[in-house]
Amino acid sequence: MKLIIATRGSKLALWQSNHIKSLLEQMGYEVELQIFKTKGDKILDTPLALIGGKGLFTKELEDAMLRGEAHLAVHSLKDVPTQLPEGLLLGAIPKREVVNDALLSQKYPSIEDLPPNAVVGTTSLRRRMQLLHIRPDLVIEDLRGNVDTRIQKLKAGEFDAIILAYAGLKRLGLLESVEYVVPIDDNLMIPAMGQAALGIECVPEVLDIVKKLEDEKSRIETTIEREFVDELQGGCQVPIGVRAQLLDNDDIVAKAVVGLPDGSELLKDKIFGSKENYIELGRALAASMIENGAKELLEKAEKMAFKEYK
Repeated sequence: MKLIIATRGSKLALWQSNHIKSLLEQMGYEVELQIFKTKGDKILDTPLALIGGKGLFTKELEDAMLRGEAHLAVHSLKDVPTQLPEGLLLGAIPKREVVNDALLSQKYPSIEDLPPNAVVGTTSLRRRMQLLHIRPDLVIEDLRGNVDTRIQKLKAGEFDAIILAYAGLKRLGLLESVEYVVPIDDNLMIPAMGQAALGIECVPEVLDIVKKLEDEKSRIETTIEREFVDELQGGCQVPIGVRAQLLDNDDIVAKAVVGLPDGSELLKDKIFGSKENYIELGRALAASMIENGAKELLEKAEKMAFKEYK
C-alpha cells in the first residue's frame, strides 16, 4: 500500500512532511507527498484571528483525506483545532522539539535590551500580550508570511526584532540566519498549545501504521495543553499560552496565561500532578482559571482584538 501525505507547500510544511515520509520509508512503507494550498496560505494581509483562526491551515488537507485523496497529513500541532472532523484521528504525536518562542534581532540579544519604542513583529495575540505586559513601551506590528519572508523583513530593517517559534527555525536550519536567535524563557513567554510538536492526522485505515511514530511524553504534554484550551473554548482569536512538562520523576507541571492583547491585564496559573492523573490536569487548570475570571477576560480580549483591526 502506498501512503499519501497531504501537505501545504511552505518550506516548513514540506520539511515536516518529508521528515515523516522518511521515518515511514525506514519502516518499509512507500510514501508520496501531495501538495494542497490552504486558505491560510492565500490570505497574507490579515491577522489569522480575523479570518477564522488556525483551522485555516488544516481544512483543505482534512477535506483531501475525507475525499480519499490522502491517508494522512502532518501539521504543526499548534495549528490543529482541539476538535477534529468526524472520520479523522490524531494518530500520532512524534517527539517534540524545543518548545520556546525565540527572539530574532540583528542588534539586540534580549527583550530587556530592546530600546524604548522598538518595533517588534508578530501577529500572535499570545506573544503580543506577553511582550506588552513586560514592555508596554514596545511597538508591536503584524508579521505574516512564511519564515523566510519574515526574516527578510527583519534584515531589511522593518523591525528591530521579531518573534518566531524556535522549533521551526531549528527544523529549517535557520538558527544562524540573523545575528541573534535567542530562546525566550517560558516563564517570560508561555508558548502556544502544542508548540514545537507535530500532529499526524489520519484516516482510521492507517492508524496502526501512524501509531508507530508516537512519543508518549509528547502525547501526554500536548494532551494536557489541548484539553486546557478546549475547556476554555479558546482558539486563535484569543491570547492563550499553556505549557505542560512531564518531568523525569513522572511529575507534571502545567502553567498557563490568558489576558488582553495590549498586555494591560494578565491572568496566570499553575498546576501540579503526576503521569497517572494527566488526563484531568488540563481541564482542572482551566477550571481554576475560569473561577478567577478567565472567561470574562477572554471575551474582553476577543472584542479588543477585533476592534483593533476593524
